Amino acid sequence: MEIVICKSKEEASRKAADMIAALVKKNPKCVLGLATGSTPVAMYSELAKDVKAKKISFKQVKTWNLDEYYGLAPTHDQSYRYFMNENLFKKIDIQLKNTHVLNGLAKNPEKECKSYEAAIKRAGGIDLQVLGIGSDGHIAFNEPGTSLKSRTSMVHLTPSTIKDNARLFFGGNMDEVPKSALSMGVGTICEAKKIVLLAFGAGKADAVKGMVEGGMSQFCTASALQAHNDAWVFCDEAAASKLKLKEYYAWRSETVLKG
Repeated sequence: MEIVICKSKEEASRKAADMIAALVKKNPKCVLGLATGSTPVAMYSELAKDVKAKKISFKQVKTWNLDEYYGLAPTHDQSYRYFMNENLFKKIDIQLKNTHVLNGLAKNPEKECKSYEAAIKRAGGIDLQVLGIGSDGHIAFNEPGTSLKSRTSMVHLTPSTIKDNARLFFGGNMDEVPKSALSMGVGTICEAKKIVLLAFGAGKADAVKGMVEGGMSQFCTASALQAHNDAWVFCDEAAASKLKLKEYYAWRSETVLKG
């Protein structure tokens, strides 16, 4: 795991975007795993700038998103399909047919999840997976206590996650937030060839410390990335503030990035 500590979330977002852009240039038909939430928005904006400047093209890229609220239509303004359309897909030259988000209205959630994993495998697997991290150390909707070998499935959200997401639903009404979601599992995520995780702000400092320097545990599902061969964490100084070896990580990542 490489930890890239930047002065700001803008700098971290640009560096992460550069890593994705380099992959798209090298392999125009690559498969990307994407994430939602406020964390990757700045990075998506940087990628949109690259497309506008004709530095890269997503015309042949295929994408699979991590998760989706169960019970929300893709047209709902808090669905993750809607989020991706508005924050990335409409701003780049990707073909919408090549973008995939779990169906939150699936009548048979188990079948939907199995089909989703099968489709990823048919595409050759995910070349690069984008992740955020929750304040309790979860990735996707894999809450603390989730098996580190879990597969894509329906999951039930914890009260803390529901509370964190309530600000997005009708002025903070927790009753409006879906209580379940369809989500890639930790095991599914860790099969990606490369992982890029973003973490910003002091509120993520404990989660980052647990992910990087804590033991590998189902109580911090992001800690599973410790065993990944090519995982990158792009964070600002606030998110890295509790890392015991942050000076070493900064030196090492700079050395590795320079080649």
